[in-house]
Amino acid sequence: MQNQNPLSRIELEAVRIIRNSLVHKGSFPTVRELMNELSYKSPRSAAVVIEQLLEKGILKKKADGSMQFRDIEEDETVRAHTVDVPLLGSVACGMPILAEENIDAMIPVSIKLAKPPHKYFFLRAKGDSMNEKGINDGDMVLVKQQVTANNGDVVVALIDDEATVKEFSRQGEMVILKPRSNNKKHSPIILTRDFQIQGIVITSIQDL
Repeated sequence: MQNQNPLSRIELEAVRIIRNSLVHKGSFPTVRELMNELSYKSPRSAAVVIEQLLEKGILKKKADGSMQFRDIEEDETVRAHTVDVPLLGSVACGMPILAEENIDAMIPVSIKLAKPPHKYFFLRAKGDSMNEKGINDGDMVLVKQQVTANNGDVVVALIDDEATVKEFSRQGEMVILKPRSNNKKHSPIILTRDFQIQGIVITSIQDL
């Protein structure tokens, strides 16, 4: 049954922030952290949002006074416009990148970013080889799963069982995976066809 008290845009954003905090920190965000994430100037404003989520049954208080995030997997108001995208951990040697063993968590993403019927996944970027493309160490990159790419696409490629993010360029029988970095220690990777494209980078997200 659909929620008779649909969530506002701010409440939905607060739900997203809380879920991310639970996924990545294992704890509920503080009122001040929620205030900062929502760009409020007063903790009271964030506290009001929490009170609204309590009233609507999205959150509930435990016996010790701490807050608990109710399972809202079936809440159509929250779920209607998102899809679950897997966050991948380290890729084990010889294992496909999207093997179940690699999935650390599932993160709800707007269908405006993760557009059905395509499949998507998140990877956490390592290093600074693509910082001129706005992808920095520790960022989360949202990737559309596909095995082909056009020149200039930023791709996730699997080379020697390790995932790398680079700019794709095909020149005849050669494929060149180019770094885009102000750190000149990074060099292009020159390949033939002995590698796998896992997907195309759609966007990167800082501090998720």
